[in-house]
Amino acid sequence: MGNELDGRHALVTGGGTGIGRAIAEALRDAGAAVTITGRRIEALRAVPGVTPIAMDVAEEASVVAGVAEARRANGPVHICVANAGIAEGRNLAETDAEFWRQMMAINLDGCFHSFRATIPDMLEEGWGRVIAISSIAGLKGLRGAACYTASKHGMIGLVRGLAADFVKKPLTINAICPAYVDTDIVSTNLERLRGRGLSEEAAQAAILDANPHGRLIGADEVAAMALYLCSDAARSVNGQALQISGGEF
Repeated sequence: MGNELDGRHALVTGGGTGIGRAIAEALRDAGAAVTITGRRIEALRAVPGVTPIAMDVAEEASVVAGVAEARRANGPVHICVANAGIAEGRNLAETDAEFWRQMMAINLDGCFHSFRATIPDMLEEGWGRVIAISSIAGLKGLRGAACYTASKHGMIGLVRGLAADFVKKPLTINAICPAYVDTDIVSTNLERLRGRGLSEEAAQAAILDANPHGRLIGADEVAAMALYLCSDAARSVNGQALQISGGEF
């Protein structure tokens, strides 16, 4: 991609670790000025060559303030990657109202707040790329994780609705839907499975078998898809939920 993103400002939520960090680094290496946000400023400061800003996507006021700070540092936002999220499976009996609200506040509300704060910049600038990091759970029912599944389905609905709203405007709005990715979230899920009595081998097999090709997705694979969506080659890719799932149909 070279320096195709020179002069563009990209904001990546949850950009200090995992998928978010991989995307932030790929956009930085493609020439964009990158702002990363998250609740843990220490993790953000560990990423070189970007602007770190503490921001809680679940709180609209925090997002508005964070985007304003990002704008002061790097100019209008041209690319927004709504990556911040939590992933935890619970059955219906274990899913109380507090857990439901937290999942929706971070995953779905956070995506909405981030888009609402940045899309006006893109409309004014005459160019934009909007990306939601959803999940394969946004396209199918994930057993034992109805709350998480609903939040990720909601993100895709938001993407498709906004893409329809702005279809004649000079921006694209898409979702990326990975299967299990090799990040700290998967490590946490492994610990939960072991806590339920599974052996180390059985827990790992349960995670790997969930991906049809039998391995974890690399965060760099998700970053490559995000980079493509930000390229001129993807200028007509709009309102899509793109799978990176190792053969899920």
